[in-house]
Amino acid sequence: MRLVRLRAPGGLDRLDLVEEDPPQPSPGDVMVRIRACSLNMRDDFAVQGKTKLADRRVPLSDGAGEVIAVGSKVDALKPGDSVVSVFYPRWLDGDMTPATRRDIPGESFDGFASEYVCMPAQAFTKAPAGYTHGEAAALTCTGVTAWRGLVVSGKVRPGDTVLVLGTGSVSLFALQFAKAAGARVIATSSDEEKLERLSRLGADAVINYKAVPDWSRKVRELTDGRGVDHVIEVGGPATLAQSIAACRTGGHIALIGVLTGFAADVSIPAIFSNQIRISGISIGSRADQEDMIRAIDVNRIKPVIDRRFPLREIAAAFTHYAARKHFGKVCLEV
Repeated sequence: MRLVRLRAPGGLDRLDLVEEDPPQPSPGDVMVRIRACSLNMRDDFAVQGKTKLADRRVPLSDGAGEVIAVGSKVDALKPGDSVVSVFYPRWLDGDMTPATRRDIPGESFDGFASEYVCMPAQAFTKAPAGYTHGEAAALTCTGVTAWRGLVVSGKVRPGDTVLVLGTGSVSLFALQFAKAAGARVIATSSDEEKLERLSRLGADAVINYKAVPDWSRKVRELTDGRGVDHVIEVGGPATLAQSIAACRTGGHIALIGVLTGFAADVSIPAIFSNQIRISGISIGSRADQEDMIRAIDVNRIKPVIDRRFPLREIAAAFTHYAARKHFGKVCLEV
C-alpha cells in the first residue's frame, strides 16, 4: 500500500511517499480503505516541526473511506460502511479529560495519509448519507469544532445572531449550522469575492474588516446596538478584543483559533461587567460528531471544498493551505 511518512518534522521536503505492507485488524479493530483526507492548521504545525512529533509519523488527523474488514469483537460497523475518523478516539462523550485527549491520529500515532489503516472501531463513525469520501473527510476537525462551539457550548437558538470571522472551514461550518438552527449570521472577510460567496452561503450581513477596521462597532450597528449572541473566534490576539466588544451582555464567545498568535491583551472588566462567557474549544467528542452527522443528514448540509490534491502532491496541498487564500477545505484523494 502507498502512504506518506514524515521523515522528521521540520519541512515539506521531508514528506516521503512510500510502499509498505497493509496492516491487519485485531479483534477490536476495523480495517479501512482510506479514500480522502483533509488538512488542518495543526497538521501544518506538525509537519513544520511546531509540535512534538516522532520521526517517520504518518500525518493527517482527518480521514474517510470504506470499511474493508472488521475484527471478531466489532459489531457496530461492517464491511462496506462509509466511515469518517474521530479526532480524539478516547473521548467518547461528556467533558474532555487529560486521559481522553491523550491520543490524536497523525501526532501520537500514525494518521490517515495512507491507503489502509487499522484502528479501534471507536476511532470512526459512519459518514453522512450521500456524502463523498472527500466531503466526509472535511468533518473530523473543523466540522466538529464548529458544532461544539456553537451548538454544544453555545446552545444556539432560533433568532440568535452569530458572528463568524473569516472564511476558514470552522467559520463556514458555523455559518451553515447557525442557519440550520434558525439564527442570523454576520460574517467577515477582507476579500470582496469571498464576502459575496459568504452571502451566497447564507450570511445575512457581511463586513470587510480591512475597509472597516473597527468592525465590532459595525456589528453593533447591525444589531441595533445590542451585540451578537455568539462569536466564533478563530483569529486570536488580533481579534479577541473586538469580538468581546461585538458581544451582547451575557453573550458567548467560542474561542477556537490562533491565526494571529498565542497571547492577547484583553480587558478583564469588559468580560465580567458584560457577563460574557468564553468557552475554549478543542474539537469535540465522538458523541458530538455523531450528533453533528445526524443534523447534517436532516438539514442536507454539505461542506465547502476548496481544492483536491492527489496523495502524491501532499506537499503542494500544504503549500496551498499555508497561503491562506482557500475558501473551505483543502483535501487529498488517496
